[in-house]
Amino acid sequence: MLAARVSAGERILLTLWVGGLWSVGYVVAPALFATLDDRALAGSLAGVMFQLIAYVGLVCGALLLLFNQWRYSEHRLNWRAAVLVSMLALILVGEFVLGPMIAGLREQGLADSGRFARLHGAAATGYLLTSLLGLALVISPAPADA
Repeated sequence: MLAARVSAGERILLTLWVGGLWSVGYVVAPALFATLDDRALAGSLAGVMFQLIAYVGLVCGALLLLFNQWRYSEHRLNWRAAVLVSMLALILVGEFVLGPMIAGLREQGLADSGRFARLHGAAATGYLLTSLLGLALVISPAPADA
């Protein structure tokens, strides 16, 4: 009975996290830039949403990793754990390394610089990788109950 509840909890957390990644990154943020005339405002709003989904991801990812380790106590190094750790690492780099660097350039008025474009491209690539790894978890067969 506990394993079934954990499995349901895992599905809910994964749905919240990965659904949020895809919604924010590929529906909401593009809609902001397409709708708002002020690109700075669109970027600020998108940035807030990306930050929120990053924190959702850190919480959901950590819980999913804990559940994975509990479920597979004899095979702690498994593909799901590797994917979750990769996703968490990408979020940490994006949120705590690239994000502050991008914000600093924006505050300096260098949002049109080549460095800003490269950092933004790296952040976007990390976000895409995180989204695709999340999709791999979603479409993979659900883990068998322990």
